[in-house]
Amino acid sequence: MPHVLYVRFHPTPAEDVYQGLLALLGELTPVVEALPPDAALADVRGALRYFGRDAAGLAEIVRVRALARYGVDCTIGVAANPMLARMAAQEAREAQEAQRPQATQEAQGTQESDAPGPGGGRSRRPAGSVRTVPGDPDGVAAFLARKPPTALPGVGPATARTLSAYGLDSTERIAAAPLSTLQRILGAATARRVHAWAHGIDPMPVTPNAPARAMGAEHRFRHDELDPVRRRRALLTLADGLGGRLRTSGQVAAAISLTVRYADRSTTTRSRTLAEPTAHTPALTAAAYALHDALGLQRARVRSVALRVEGLMDAELAPHQLTFDPADEKSRRLEAAADRARARFGASAARPAGFLDVA
Repeated sequence: MPHVLYVRFHPTPAEDVYQGLLALLGELTPVVEALPPDAALADVRGALRYFGRDAAGLAEIVRVRALARYGVDCTIGVAANPMLARMAAQEAREAQEAQRPQATQEAQGTQESDAPGPGGGRSRRPAGSVRTVPGDPDGVAAFLARKPPTALPGVGPATARTLSAYGLDSTERIAAAPLSTLQRILGAATARRVHAWAHGIDPMPVTPNAPARAMGAEHRFRHDELDPVRRRRALLTLADGLGGRLRTSGQVAAAISLTVRYADRSTTTRSRTLAEPTAHTPALTAAAYALHDALGLQRARVRSVALRVEGLMDAELAPHQLTFDPADEKSRRLEAAADRARARFGASAARPAGFLDVA
C-alpha cells in the first residue's frame, strides 16, 4: 500500500518557511526526512488509520495546509517507497509544464503564482498536484515501463548509453533482463542496484531528522537562454548560495553535479568529484564552470540550470590540503567576512560581482 510522500514545495521557500512546512508534515507523522531547500519525505504508514484516509488523501491535506498557512503550493508523489514517490512527483511536475502555454512557462522563470502569498499579495507560479503510484506489482510495472533508464536514481547518461548499446533502452527492458546479463554489462554491485530499481524496489527508508546527504538549487530563466555569460552568472549565483548554506550548516561537499534543462524539456546532467571536500564558493564555482564549458552549449536554448552538491560531511572531519598561496588565504578570509555580514544584515549584504538577481 502506498505510504510514502515525496513533497516538493514551490517556489523554493525561505529557511524559516521551510522549517514551518516541515513542522506541518510533522503534524501528520513523526517520520519526516528533510531534503532542503525545497523538498521532504514523509512516511505516513502509521497515520492512515488515525486520520481515516489513504496516503493520497493525506497528501491533499498537506497541500491545503501549506497553501493556507504559508502561501506555498506543492507537488506530491505518493508511492510505496521513496524512489517511486520521487519519480511520481517528477512526472507530475513535467506534466504540469507540458500543459501550460509558452507565456506561462516564461513567467515561471520568476517562480510566482496566482495563489495568495504570505503577505496577502498575488503572484504567479505553477499549481501543484498529487500523483499516486499503485502499490500492486502490476501497477508499479506499468508506471515504470514508460520510463527511460535515466529516470532511475544513480543511472546517468554514461550508464544509460551503455545499457542502450545492448538494447536496454527502457526501464521495462532492464527489468526483463536477467541479473547475470546486467552484471556482465555494469558490474556486480551496480547491476544489483539497477535491477532492483527497475523492479520498483528501494530499500532506503525514510529517516527522520537525518542529516542532508545533498543540497541543490535551480535557476529558471525568464526566457530560453542563449547567452553563455548569463548562464555562467546563474551558476555563480547558485554556487554562492550553496557555499553559504554549506558553511552555515558546518558541512562540506565531496562532489558537484550540473543539470541543464533545454527548451524541449530534455536534460543533460554532468558531475565530478571535487579535489577535496569543500564549502569554498570559488572552488564550487570553478567546478560548475568546468562542467558547463565541457558541454559545449554554443547555440543551445537553455530553460534552466541546477547545481547539486553531494557527499556532504562534517567540515571538522574533512581533510584539507594546506597551501602557502596568499591569494587562497585572502579569499577565505574575505569569504568569512562576507558570511558574518550576511548573518548580521541579510543575504543581500554581500554578493559576488556577477550575481544574477532573479527579481
